[in-house]
Amino acid sequence: MRCADGRQPRPRAVKNDPAMKYDRLLIPLALPLAGGAAQQAQAQTAAQRPNIVLFMVDDMGWQDTSLPFWSERTFYNDRYETPNMERLARQGVMFTQAYACSLSSPSRCSLMTGSNAARHRVTNWTLRKGVTTDAASDVLEFPAWNCNGIAQSEGTDLTYVGTSFVDLLRESGYHTIHCGKAHWGAIDTPGENPHHFGFEVNIAGHAAGGPATYLSERNYGYDAEGRPQGLFAIPGLEKYWQSGTFLTEALTREAIAAMEKAVRYDRPFYLYMSHYAIHVPIDRDMRYYEKYLRKGLSTKEAAYASLIEGMDKSLGDIMDWIEANGQADNTIIIFMSDNGGFSSSAGWRDEPLYTQNYPLTCGKGSAYEGGIREPMIVSWPGVAGAGTRCDKYVIIEDFFPTILEMAGIDRWEVPQTVDGESFVPLLTGEGDPSRGRSLYWNFPNEWDGGSGPGVAATATVRRDNWKLIYFYADGHKELYDIPNDIGEKHDLAAEHPEVVKRLSKELGRFLRGSGGQRPTFKDSGEPCPWPDEI
Repeated sequence: MRCADGRQPRPRAVKNDPAMKYDRLLIPLALPLAGGAAQQAQAQTAAQRPNIVLFMVDDMGWQDTSLPFWSERTFYNDRYETPNMERLARQGVMFTQAYACSLSSPSRCSLMTGSNAARHRVTNWTLRKGVTTDAASDVLEFPAWNCNGIAQSEGTDLTYVGTSFVDLLRESGYHTIHCGKAHWGAIDTPGENPHHFGFEVNIAGHAAGGPATYLSERNYGYDAEGRPQGLFAIPGLEKYWQSGTFLTEALTREAIAAMEKAVRYDRPFYLYMSHYAIHVPIDRDMRYYEKYLRKGLSTKEAAYASLIEGMDKSLGDIMDWIEANGQADNTIIIFMSDNGGFSSSAGWRDEPLYTQNYPLTCGKGSAYEGGIREPMIVSWPGVAGAGTRCDKYVIIEDFFPTILEMAGIDRWEVPQTVDGESFVPLLTGEGDPSRGRSLYWNFPNEWDGGSGPGVAATATVRRDNWKLIYFYADGHKELYDIPNDIGEKHDLAAEHPEVVKRLSKELGRFLRGSGGQRPTFKDSGEPCPWPDEI
């Protein structure tokens, strides 16, 4: 299949400067963050600059939709009902090989900074300041990773410092709106607050990576006196308490109100619609729950399906508002998930499983495709071909340069190294940035949320058809031909030792060059070998 084709290329007056993009430019953060971005913006009217909506779903698996992202339709595509994802796909491009990290914080920190997780070292999920979230291991001692997340300035230990693309959008004239989950920094660190990353509006975003509850009857985690009942209570939605409004719906209403104000400002807007759905707890969205029981699903499966359809309804409401307010022709919508669906063998705190990622292996927390392959759609009216598919691969750090290019910001300076590549050429038909490119993952940790194949300390590289997974604990390697074995059932490492050697060398070189971390063995205190040392 071809990427979105049959279109006129979108002219761009200024080409990207690779040296500026990828070198670590040590500029004082007190200087204007956007470099030439503000000057570029002065030459463009609000009508010429597109609105951008990034619709991010939490823990949504590749098959948690009626829209098939595979070459075949599966029973999961028939189980769920997501008509607005189907609608968005008719308007834009489906990406069938879109990747993120296997856990939330690493993905979201890569999104905001454009840096690979090996480089920013936020390799597990964040919550408490200075406290790691690694599972216990009998074999490995895990490195001192950046458990405090990312920050916009120096001064906090165990933190990666970077400038977000949102700051660059704001400096260039965009009105920037955050709605929902943030999860970039630990409690009481600068990274916990979306305002610190360039968002002028923050709705319900804080340090926690999930909701205490989706139910307004429980005040989204607060007691009757307004005291949070734990770290996962969702702030700022008091007016919906006891109203019967499901959390997903409340966030959608707030996002629409923020867009209405943005239009009155007569400025292009960037909306990060970052839902807590479909993360645990699997609360019942009663607007849809009974329907899925009638389909024969278990109570847990029906609740999960109701979360999915409520998320899809939110997408439809936002699309409806954009169309009704004359913004459809000038609004880019990007749909993405932050990691694979929750289908590890143990489940969350020993709950029964409620989803799978078939035909992919495993899910959240795993190096296998089920943990890192995501549903992704991009609608860009007049630029990206409607109703098309792209089978080239992209990864979450690519959103940083891509969104800036979409906004017409081609010159920018940031203090961090940006590993992402713009996928705009895949939308315009002007090129293929995935050709000859390698994607990298480093997870020198173990996740405490489940178990299953690949839920272990690993380093991974994907290049062309080949994917190599290196397991730190015992040094073994697995090799898969992904297009021909999407379920990763046939390990070809023994049959292709030359490919294993080549990819191991490339992976080891990247990990060392990016400052990647590795565990150590408890019994000897020695670091685990790099993948090219075995």
